[in-house]
Parts: sequence; C-alpha cells; structure tokens
Amino acid sequence: MSKSHGRVTLPSESHFLDETKEIMTRWGADALRDSDGTKLDEALKKLEAKIYTTYFVARNHNQFAEQHLDECQQLYLMSPYQMATGERLTIRFMEGYFDQQIKPDYRHDVTRFWEVIDRTTNQVVSSENWQLNQQENTLTIENCQPWHEYTVSFLADAIWDPTQMYNHITNDWGEVPHDIPFDVRKPHSQAFMTDYLRQWLKDNPDTDVVRFTTFFYHFTLVFNDLGKEKFVDWFGYGASVSAEAIEAFELEYGYRLRPETFIDEGYYNSTFRVPTPEYQDYLRFIQRFVSQMAKKLVDIVHDSGKEAMMFLGDNWIGTEPYGPYFGEIGLDAVVGSVGGGTTLRMISEIPHVKYTEGRFLPYFFPDTFYEGNDPVVEANQNWLSARRAILRKPVDRIGYGGYLSLAYQFPKFIDYVEHVTDEFRDIYQKIATVSPYNGLTVGVLNAWGSLRSWQAYMVAHALEYKQIYSYLGMMESLSGAAVKVVFLSFDELLTNGVPAEVDVLINGGDAHTAFSGGDYWLKPELVTVIRQWIAEGGGFVGLGEPTAAHHGGHYFQLATALGVDKELGFSLSTDKYFTEPLSDHFITADVTRFDFGESMKNIYALTEATEIIEYSDGEIHLAANQFGKGRTVYLAGLPYSLENTRLLLRALYYAATKEAELTKWFSANLHCEVHAYPALGQYAIVNNTNQPQQTEVYNGQGASHQVFLNPSEIKWEVITNE
Repeated sequence: MSKSHGRVTLPSESHFLDETKEIMTRWGADALRDSDGTKLDEALKKLEAKIYTTYFVARNHNQFAEQHLDECQQLYLMSPYQMATGERLTIRFMEGYFDQQIKPDYRHDVTRFWEVIDRTTNQVVSSENWQLNQQENTLTIENCQPWHEYTVSFLADAIWDPTQMYNHITNDWGEVPHDIPFDVRKPHSQAFMTDYLRQWLKDNPDTDVVRFTTFFYHFTLVFNDLGKEKFVDWFGYGASVSAEAIEAFELEYGYRLRPETFIDEGYYNSTFRVPTPEYQDYLRFIQRFVSQMAKKLVDIVHDSGKEAMMFLGDNWIGTEPYGPYFGEIGLDAVVGSVGGGTTLRMISEIPHVKYTEGRFLPYFFPDTFYEGNDPVVEANQNWLSARRAILRKPVDRIGYGGYLSLAYQFPKFIDYVEHVTDEFRDIYQKIATVSPYNGLTVGVLNAWGSLRSWQAYMVAHALEYKQIYSYLGMMESLSGAAVKVVFLSFDELLTNGVPAEVDVLINGGDAHTAFSGGDYWLKPELVTVIRQWIAEGGGFVGLGEPTAAHHGGHYFQLATALGVDKELGFSLSTDKYFTEPLSDHFITADVTRFDFGESMKNIYALTEATEIIEYSDGEIHLAANQFGKGRTVYLAGLPYSLENTRLLLRALYYAATKEAELTKWFSANLHCEVHAYPALGQYAIVNNTNQPQQTEVYNGQGASHQVFLNPSEIKWEVITNE
C-alpha cells in the first residue's frame, strides 16, 4: 500500500514540535488538536495543518461561574431508601454522594421542587409532614408508617463537571481547579456564552475548527462519596433539569413535571426504561432549546470564517443527532469516540453535517500507556471491529486523543497506527461515494426507534455490562454485515405498520426494558400488525426476552409466531414433550461453536412444528418456526464474535425466506467477509482476524474461487460479468 496523506487528526501538546512533525509525516495527519489537559503552542499552530481547538461552552470558565453560583447546572437525585421503624424518620439524603460534585439546592422552594415518597405504597408524603435541616443535609418525616421505606427526591447543584472530574482523578491533576458547569438557560450564563465566544474567536485566529465539547448539558454521570462512578447513563437528560426548566416546561405544555419524571422509581430515567409520554415531552422540550441555543453559537463561529464541530460525548445531551431538531443547528462536523463497529456507524450515518470523524482507541492516557502494557493490542482490536463498519459506511476522518508524548514512548504503537491510517485512506478513497451491496433490509424494533440509531443497549458508550453484551453483540454484528439496517419504534409501527422495504424485524432485550418493549406488547394493535405482517411473508428474529409482557397466558406476546415461550412456573402442569433438536439446519450450517452469552432459561417449544436447532443442558437456545408464509427465529443471546456474526446472518436470511441469496457475495470462511460495491466495480475480501486465512469466495455471479489472506489483510478484486 503506497503512503498517502490526509483525513487524520493528531493530538499534540506544547513543547513537542519535532516529534509532532515526525508523526504527522508517518501518519499522514493533516489536522492537529488539543485535548482536555493539553494546549497547542504557537510553533505547532504554524505547521501545515488544520487546527482544531477544544471549546467548552458551559465549563472551564470558573471566573464567571464563581460569580454566578446561583446559575449552576442542576439535576434531580434520590436519597438511599430508608426504612421507618416508628412514626419519625430522619434521612441523610446526601449519603453516598460526592460533596465535591454536588450540593443540595436550597435557593428554590423545596416544597415545590422536592418530593418525599413512601416507596412501599408509592404515595407522595405531604410537605406538611417533613422538614429540612440545611446545616446537616437531613430531612425528617413525621407520621411515618412503621416498616415502610421512604426516599427523598431532591434538586441539587452540579459544582464539578463530571468529565473534567474523571480526567482530573485519572491523570492526578492535583491542584487544577474544578470546572463548575453553568446553565445557559439562565440569563447571565446565556449572555456570557455568546460574548465570551466572540472574544475567544478574536483571540484564537489560528483556529480553523472550533471543537465544541459539546454544548450545554452533560450526560447523567454522578459520583459516589469515594469519587467513583455511582450512576451513569450516556443518554440521560438528568443534568438538563433546573427549576427554571421545570417552570418553562409547564408554561409551554400546560402541566407540571414531578421529580419522579426523572427519578423514575429510583431507576432514574435511563435509556433502558420504557419512556413515559411525560419524559418524551421533556426530551423534545430540551432538544428544541439546545438546538436553538447551539445554533446561535454555530452562527457566530461561521461569521468568523471558521468551522463548527461537535463532539458526540460529554455535554451532548439535547443534540440527539438523529432527532428532529439536530439539522437546525447548522454544524459542519461531528466527531465521536469509536468503541467498535456499532459506535462507528452511530457516527458515520449522522445526517445534516459536511463530514464525520471517529476518535479511535486507545486514548493516550496513562491507564493504557504504561510500562509493561502493549497498547497495540487494544488498538488492533478497535481497528478490526471498526473496519467492518467502515466498509459499510465510512466516517470521513479518523483521529486520536490524549497525550502524544505518552504514545510516542511506544514505537510499536506508532508503527501500527501508521498502517491503520494508510489503510483507512485507501478504503475511503475507494468507497466513500458508492453504496455497498445489501442482501436484506433489517428493522431493529424498540421504544426509541430512529431517535437512537445504533445506540440500543448502551449504558456508557459501548462499555460492556453483564446484562447487555448478549444483546449489544447483535448490534456489533449488524454494523459490518452486508445488510441495510433501519431503526423503528413501536409507535411508528402502530401508526404506519411495517415499512415495505423491511425483510426482517429484530426485537430483543431483557423483559420490561425499552428495547424489549414492556407494556407496548399489551397493545392489541401492535401484536396484530406484526402477526399479520409475519403471516404474509415477513421475517422476525427474537433475542433474549422478545415481546415479553405477561398477559393472556403468554409471556412472549408473539409466542405463537415464535414457536417458543418462557416458562414462568404457571404452566408446569402442562407437559412439554418437544425437546428433540434437529440434526442439521441452514442457520447452523457452518457454525461449530455456540455462545449465547448470559442466555435464557426455561424457554420451551409450543408444538412439534417448532424447529429446535440448539438444545443443551435442558434448554432451548436457538429455534425457528414457520408462521403462515413467514418465518421466525429465536436466539437466547448473541455476544459479538465472528461465529455469532455468521449465525445471525444465516438466521436473518432464513427468517426472510431468502436462503438461496446468502451466497451472492459471500466468504465460506466465517473469519472473512465480502463487501461488494457494484457502482465501483470492485469487491473487498476482508480477513477479520490476526491469523492467516484461506476461504472460498462467491463473487456475485454464482462462481467461486479460493483466496488466501494474510493476517488482517484486505484484498480488492474486480467485479466481472462472467
């Protein structure tokens, strides 16, 4: 591969000029950026490169924030559950919280903005029955019901930005001041945000791209009294709340939000909760406000002749890039952190911007770059998973973040990234303007739909949790598969039915979550629409606890279509004879190792017609069923692996009744994939492993040939019409 140049952003820092020039040449970087904790000196800014400068709208301005502490950002928090043993109970509601990050808001009327709840009865306790001790941060409840549990939902000020707090602790910044976040909904802060930006643009003439990190409200991230994460929701709107926001919402919508809208029975209103109508109203309310305010800043940047870029992280709440108001902001670009193929697609498909950029891992921080560790391992894993998605829909640029001086101490890492940047540019040059071949259209069905495209099952930006990896693997597999993926909400199906282009619907997740659907499945209209669609020839894949809502003698509300249900103990008296697996099946034709992750127990077949494909340890983990003219497939779980990627692909084609089309563009070796670009007249054969591979490749015209691939190699071949 010949050396190429461009489409790469390099982090640098003051007093690192010669080394920066060297890495720029080797990696072909055409842009330089600072990071949280670093600055670019004048010598670096004079290099032949576009200059990105990090800009914080609502943090990193302590001189202003300290003069307007009444305009701090706020959030709703809940005390620990406390049980009353008598008629009087005192709750220390700050217990377990980090007092360097938050403090209770006593400026506003607590009887209007706070709530005390008897969690045993779910009844709100009248403010006449409780009183505060502000000096002790305690609340005492009178006339309690003994042996009932109580909580306090309180409005708190955020006095330390959580991202800066994380970086501060991780990198041991010592005496560096704590960034105080302020709320641009409030008058002084709103004026400051525009005035300061105008002056900053004059003071930074060498800046070409203003990298907003991000705008106003941080995703919900609260630390405990040990300075460790207590609660995190990358999609959480909790930190966008304020007394002023509550009042403005009531004025616009005609009803008042309760603290419980955000506390949500102690779970906080995370992306896993089925959104209530009130919460959806609030999301739209914040999205409109953020878009309007952000547009003011972007217009100022454009008036100065510079580009405006948004970082998809930190203070990104309200920007929802797939939401209805994002296009109104007028951004030039979005950059986000790439955790793998799923997050790559989340970034690369963002509409209404001129270009997208992925920040690859690892971050050049000491938690990875330390003596004895090999950062190439993480970099290689990150690249191979992201590359699958790039071959479906590439970002326009890639880059890294952190301390370049730290990464420079690891020569093998520098060598590896040199290879990555060259390979990325080669892929981009070939496919950026053409569409890949898609054999199917797959609709991912959940409560959020297209609003959270490529964002299902995430807690904290693709970090793995025991409860999600068996589902997130499905998203990761799809991110690089030769299928078109669309995201659909239950409300959309209720209104419009299943879109005509969809071949297969996927629904999965733990019961009662927004991804499985919860009470949506109690709506007869929804169940009817999907049953009819499958019966008329559609395909349906269920994962984990799909369509789960205990009702009408079923747990899976599409049990009859799926051919399986989950035993809850209520039907143990009904014998279940159907346990014999098939000796072979299309779905498992080239898969020899099964991994269903956390899996599911007590799944049973309804009739002898159910095709039991994998049965072990007394459990059904994989099954299929004919339902009218359509088909369904059930999977107990699907962690990401190359084996499971192939398993899912075969399941999708089987559910769509299109088995014969699977091998149109295909690699017989599941460790390799084929990506065809008809308009380009070429196709790529990709080795997704660090080992050499040999495979039989089907070229789209029914012919096949043997191909040998070196570790991680891509081979490009010409499409012929033979």
